[in-house]
Amino acid sequence: MTSALRDLWNLDDEVAFLNHGSFGATPKSVLAAQARLRDQLEQEPVRFFMRYLPAALDVAREAVAEWVNADPAGLAFVPNASTGVATVLANLTLHPGDELLVTDHAYGACRNAFALTAAKAGATLVTTQIEFPGTTVEAIIEAVLRGVTDRTRLVLLDHVTSPTGLVFPVEQILPLLAERGIDVLIDAAHGPGMLAIDVTHLAALGATYYTANGHKWPCAPKGAAFLWVRADRRENFHPLVISHGLTAPLTGSQTRFRAEFDWIGTDDPTPFLTWPTAIENVGAMMPGGWEAIRQRNRELTLAARDRLCAVLGIAAPAEDALIGCLATLPLPAGRRPELDAHALHNLLADTYRVQVPVFDWGGQRLLRVALHLHTDLEDIEALALALVAEGFGV
Repeated sequence: MTSALRDLWNLDDEVAFLNHGSFGATPKSVLAAQARLRDQLEQEPVRFFMRYLPAALDVAREAVAEWVNADPAGLAFVPNASTGVATVLANLTLHPGDELLVTDHAYGACRNAFALTAAKAGATLVTTQIEFPGTTVEAIIEAVLRGVTDRTRLVLLDHVTSPTGLVFPVEQILPLLAERGIDVLIDAAHGPGMLAIDVTHLAALGATYYTANGHKWPCAPKGAAFLWVRADRRENFHPLVISHGLTAPLTGSQTRFRAEFDWIGTDDPTPFLTWPTAIENVGAMMPGGWEAIRQRNRELTLAARDRLCAVLGIAAPAEDALIGCLATLPLPAGRRPELDAHALHNLLADTYRVQVPVFDWGGQRLLRVALHLHTDLEDIEALALALVAEGFGV
């Protein structure tokens, strides 16, 4: 593959890697920084955990908070956004008859967590439907509000949807939910690095919780994510694992929220500590930094979508305002129906060396491209040619 920046990653040169969205890909320099931290940990584990780690977590937290403009006092590191969602749900007090609201575009793992939480409490999970393809900003807003009742206690709002790759109009939706007194958890698994994030602004509009991954678009190591909790919800808000922080004496300006989330048992904290290196190193890969990176990746994604739509003979499934660095396309139902999503994914990967997710959603076979600095139009063309060769082209 020919991206000028491809060599900064360990990606297989023979594979057109169009699936940055699932597990990300971490650059060599960021992995090296993490390896140095792991060496430091293993050289003297007691000193690392007891003396070095608390201040190092503060430094990392401040860097991440500054990048997404969040109050660092409410930012807790978690291993992934699914954990962030589960943590919020574990801190809810629900009663029979209460409702939790999700859209049918929500990430499957998070929808499962909402469903189980509702079932245990005798509450109801409400799923509102958003048309795809043919999605518009107005349709998303209307669908969310359609699902709201006077019993709605929490809404799960995707910043960027995983299956359909849509950037939800959260800034327009949040005030409409806030005026109804409804808490909102924003699942931003794909947010930072793809979008310019301003958590303080979103909180002012009505966001109660915000959780995001670092291993996707920021390109931090796997296991780097955060959960941000608004100030009025931090008291008696606990991590999933209760450890010493629940009763430990507080030091300096430390809060109980910080004490609990900063230590939940022995684990590898180096993904958290490597967040700042990822933000800095990836941001330095293009003149203009992260703003230029977001613009480049979005323009490439729109070009990729248009090329693949032309190959498949379909219209763009969503308006441009809803596209970031993900583009999901429905495969025409009448072409190669004998190939289910799993078989087609493996065929593209094994025969054509194109790594791209193909999956079933809403009764359709969908294909999703997720692009970053290590990909270019040559990778897209490899996919386009493979689709034509397998009978999906017009």
